[in-house]
Amino acid sequence: MSGDISLAADVKFPNEAGFFDRKAVVIIRQSLDDDSEEAMVARHGAGLMHLAWRPEKNTKVLQMKVPEKSAMRIGIEKRGENYAMFISLNGEPMHQLGDPVKLPFKEPFYVGIGFCSHIPDKVDTAILSNVVLENAAGKI
Repeated sequence: MSGDISLAADVKFPNEAGFFDRKAVVIIRQSLDDDSEEAMVARHGAGLMHLAWRPEKNTKVLQMKVPEKSAMRIGIEKRGENYAMFISLNGEPMHQLGDPVKLPFKEPFYVGIGFCSHIPDKVDTAILSNVVLENAAGKI
């Protein structure tokens, strides 16, 4: 995609008692390379939520954790070079948490949803539903 983006999804872990280090994400990436520049909003199995980003290829992922836990809906918005985290804890309108981060991605870039684990031998499930993707900012 190119231009401004709004992406949001409801997140549910069917096995709420599953392991803590799994995460469902909404993500924008420069490429599909493992070490690509990226910005994502994640909700972990234990409730942790954060905006994470890799500012340059082959560098460490940085993150901004928030005190809120276990949002029902997560979102990411790209407005120019600014990437911001949005959440809805219990069905209220989405609202931004924290300040946006500035990343100079080239167009076009990739936009999507995902699920992963930091523990390779653990298998689990997340359901991302009611996914909304708009080619404009301010649509979350």
